Amino acid sequence: MDGMKHHRQELWFDVPQRRGFVNIKRQVQQAVDDSGNREGLCLVNAMHITASVFINDAEDGLLSDYDRWLEELAPHAPELDGIGHYRHNDTGEDNADAHLKRQIMGREVMVAVTGGKLDFGPWEQIFYGEFDGRRRKRALIKIIGE
Repeated sequence: MDGMKHHRQELWFDVPQRRGFVNIKRQVQQAVDDSGNREGLCLVNAMHITASVFINDAEDGLLSDYDRWLEELAPHAPELDGIGHYRHNDTGEDNADAHLKRQIMGREVMVAVTGGKLDFGPWEQIFYGEFDGRRRKRALIKIIGE
């Protein structure tokens, strides 16, 4: 464990809409560069229960498909026909759908670091997914290696 190095960094987001996707691959690679680690693992996780971090293609149509699909699975509609749609919203919140969307998309990703670079397939990108935006939130990057 003598050669093991640790690096921690936070990324902050201000997504102005209720939902949105932010490609964070460059910022994560910069954190790997800053860490000085050449070999190891990089964890990236959302630090809020209404946001997500996931890996997929950076194709606009796919991101639009995600947004539409998630809204079909867990519509925002705080009320349906005048009746509360979600029990969580009985607390005065209106973001129960965002919790469900986060559960579907996941909390975190783990990526290998090889030769100082994120070890990705040809189309893979890292995204921060926001499902209850309009307020400041963050993601954690933790890099462990040598």
